[in-house]
Amino acid sequence: MPARTANSFIPIAIALFTLVIAAPSARAQVPASNVTPDWCEQLPRPQYKNLERVPSPDPWFEVYRVAPGVFAIYEPHQFEEAISFLILGDKRALLFDTGLGIGDIKRVVQSRTSLPMVVLNSHTHNDHVGDNWEFSEIYGMDTAFTRTNAKGSTADAQAELASGSLCGQWPAGFDAKSYATRPFHITRWIHDGDTVDLGGRTLEIISTPGHTPDAICLLDRKNGLLFTGDTFYDAPIWLYRPETDLDAYVRSVERIVALAPQLKLLLPSHNIPVSNPSQLPKLVVAIKKVRAGIVPPVAAGDGKVTYNVDGFVFLMAGPK
Repeated sequence: MPARTANSFIPIAIALFTLVIAAPSARAQVPASNVTPDWCEQLPRPQYKNLERVPSPDPWFEVYRVAPGVFAIYEPHQFEEAISFLILGDKRALLFDTGLGIGDIKRVVQSRTSLPMVVLNSHTHNDHVGDNWEFSEIYGMDTAFTRTNAKGSTADAQAELASGSLCGQWPAGFDAKSYATRPFHITRWIHDGDTVDLGGRTLEIISTPGHTPDAICLLDRKNGLLFTGDTFYDAPIWLYRPETDLDAYVRSVERIVALAPQLKLLLPSHNIPVSNPSQLPKLVVAIKKVRAGIVPPVAAGDGKVTYNVDGFVFLMAGPK
């Protein structure tokens, strides 16, 4: 996966869960430079002051309680600012993504719960499956894209370590030269509409292809929570990779928009772990304007363009 960094900071009043995206932030292109990147200087994001931080046994991560029985596991030291979620039931726990695999996320989740653990990925880009290999029970979408990525990748992982990608220091003992996304074994293939019963909490699988063919959102209907993965997050939304399907993305956003009246909170997988469900209807209007050709593209370098519309930014492949 290509490396990225921040060009500007995007202030948001998390206390009111209000999203305002003004310019590319931590999910943009990383320049080759030894200078401390702008995105790092802008951390910590002030919105985290409004969230309840809990101890983490691994300093690579920051952990926040974002809802009853839900913990956001945040990686602030690498430019993608990936966020995984630990979701607790009465009998089992589910880890929604396992991050970059740079820190030890298994150690973190074991400090929070002793419940039997299942891993489920929002999609199988390497910044979401890095520590999958450490877990024995892994659910995966029944797609060819998932099967390919379950084999692991050295090239995609190494791209995460490009100049400008680090804020602070790599963890003690981390070997950057040998860093790779390790293969992992899917123990259960899942499909749209499947459910995962954690005991007292049922999670519904919503297939949301577009960003990738295997992208999903995870719905906790009882508690009004929607875990959005990379379908929606607080930063320019990446829709430029070869596996991206823009028409599928629009359909997926339309689908989750229908859930908005039932939702209390969105939980995205990058930058900031909470947002207001009222953003979803605005998102679908914005992406439809882009697809209709109403919004002019702005060159972003490396063959990419951005579309800035209604407070959202979409990063896409430029015209060929």
